[in-house]
Amino acid sequence: MTLVRKNIRELSPYIAGKPIEETKREFNLKEVIKLASNENPFGASPKAVAAIKKAASGVNRYPDSNNFYLKRKLASVFKLEPENFVLGNGSDELIDIVIKTFVNEDEAILTSRQTFLEYEIISKVNNRKVVTLPLKGFKFDLEAIKKKINSKTKLVFIANPNNPTGTYVNKPELEKFLKGLPKNVIVVLDEAYDTFIDVKDYPRGVDYIKKDNLIVLQTFSKAYGLSGLRIGCAICAKHLSSFMEKTRQPFNVNLLAQAGALAALDDKQFLKKTRDLTLKGKKYLYQAFRKMGLPYVRSAANFILLDVKQDCQVVFKDLLKLGIIVRDMKQYGLDNFVRVTIGMPAENAKFIKALKIVLFKKR
Repeated sequence: MTLVRKNIRELSPYIAGKPIEETKREFNLKEVIKLASNENPFGASPKAVAAIKKAASGVNRYPDSNNFYLKRKLASVFKLEPENFVLGNGSDELIDIVIKTFVNEDEAILTSRQTFLEYEIISKVNNRKVVTLPLKGFKFDLEAIKKKINSKTKLVFIANPNNPTGTYVNKPELEKFLKGLPKNVIVVLDEAYDTFIDVKDYPRGVDYIKKDNLIVLQTFSKAYGLSGLRIGCAICAKHLSSFMEKTRQPFNVNLLAQAGALAALDDKQFLKKTRDLTLKGKKYLYQAFRKMGLPYVRSAANFILLDVKQDCQVVFKDLLKLGIIVRDMKQYGLDNFVRVTIGMPAENAKFIKALKIVLFKKR
């Protein structure tokens, strides 16, 4: 079809996690547990929900295009300036904004092969060359990436912790990577899962944004439980954010998202509850996997990459029939792995029960 650009015709789109309602209809199920998309199973911040309800009466008006109050609040939380923040319709849009703003047609983007697929997909949508390198021990191989940088490299995406493996780049590794990078190379640290970090050597991206070539991505979709509102932020030096502001669309963050995010930042109790229960659930799943003899990758996020020792799509489909949605890793080239989000205690227990049935055929 000549009407469509060549790069779009050849594009493999992102496959989202299967929806709960679709699974109920397809398998005639009354109850379905979704552990596929790394959402917050504990809901959203009560303060955020109250603020969203209050703001709902104003949806006949356009939202504040400049996100004045939210930027000011974020600046207070991170001890930065409002001008250090760019708000987006989720991290997906911010990835698109970064590429459109900084990467020329003849320049390239570097990232890893088994990481958040949108880095590669959005790059290709924008008709930009993207080079992917394999992981090393399920984590970003920063040494290999640095060796691959050349005069045409403009952007490097690093998910930290990485999705879908849950591994992280530690502070010495990141600092060694950043040292001596060419001035024209921008590094994007995607910290979507930083709330769940339980290690001491994790490098917080905001500690490095005074560097001219660093952008940190944060999201309200995971720990804050606002996936359905689609809101995230980029944190960077002012001279970078000023050009990103030129690229983003006006009113890209809706009124309810702004209200919800603003209130969520004040709900430290909900954030602590989410973190504590997630870490507790992770220990439970680790123990269950060990008892079942299933290898897994230790995770610094709210999900676990699990080796099911057989075709992941078969396991995925068999779990669906039992009302459990996980994420098969076929699209990532990890054919024997599934990714499971850490859910509520009862959800975790039901998942383990269903997994035993599927893998060992015991009811």
